[in-house]
Amino acid sequence: MEALSLDDLNAADEAAFLAALGGIYEHSPWVAEAVMPQRPFASLAALHEAMVAAVRKAGGERQMALIRAHPDLAGKAARAGTLTADSTAEQASAGLDQLSDDEYPRFQTLNANYQAKFGFPFIICVRRHTKDSILRQFRHRLENDPDHERAAALAEIRHIAALRLDQRFADAGLGLNGRLSTHVLDTYAGRPAQGLWIALRELSDYDAPQLIARVATNADGRTDAPLIHGRPVPIGRYELLFAVGDYFADCGVPLPDPPFLDVVPVRFAVSEPEGHYHVPLLVSPWSYSTYRGS
Repeated sequence: MEALSLDDLNAADEAAFLAALGGIYEHSPWVAEAVMPQRPFASLAALHEAMVAAVRKAGGERQMALIRAHPDLAGKAARAGTLTADSTAEQASAGLDQLSDDEYPRFQTLNANYQAKFGFPFIICVRRHTKDSILRQFRHRLENDPDHERAAALAEIRHIAALRLDQRFADAGLGLNGRLSTHVLDTYAGRPAQGLWIALRELSDYDAPQLIARVATNADGRTDAPLIHGRPVPIGRYELLFAVGDYFADCGVPLPDPPFLDVVPVRFAVSEPEGHYHVPLLVSPWSYSTYRGS
């Protein structure tokens, strides 16, 4: 979809306005209809707040209809290919479109248990989570009482809508993107480590590690772009693998065979999807250290 301009949206006719924003809230164009008379919007944040307020003022019955308009995670609609384009992309972002034969029944059981207790689908902003984090939230929220869970569902819908809105516009965004970056300092030579290969993997309790990126450091000891950027950094566990043995060998450093340090793993967790995580490595052929920067 072509990026929108806030100026164009403010000047759009009713049909164009609803075509642009009718899908921000799942199968609920009434939210866009409610805010249309409030134009012009001075900022994307003002538009988002207006849509949030429209849902808040809508009343319990309409709010429940909005909640129930959302699909189950990895449910029948997903397998049948009948999700909206937004929901399809969102569920795919966490790999919910590629569940194994063992994983699919796990989600179906949780969906059924949740529906039986609350009478509406489990809703979570998938782009802010890994698959493992989604499963943990599923189990945790099944312990909630109905009023608490209804509030949790509406809060997740606000996150979903904000990310959809942010993706639609070319204007200044809503500040929803996180960042994960690294750099490597060669403490043996006292300089940035250029040409050192790094792999970033997502870790899971249920699957083999998933490769997210594999890049070499530049002259500054950094990667040319952050390892994750332009989107939230999904809540979950990760591992950075630094090929320090090959790097020092390529630099002509005398090393034992095999080298004392070969591939250095750094495992860490992300809990703030919109946070800026910087995970550097200070390394020599015999030692290393790391910390969380920003």
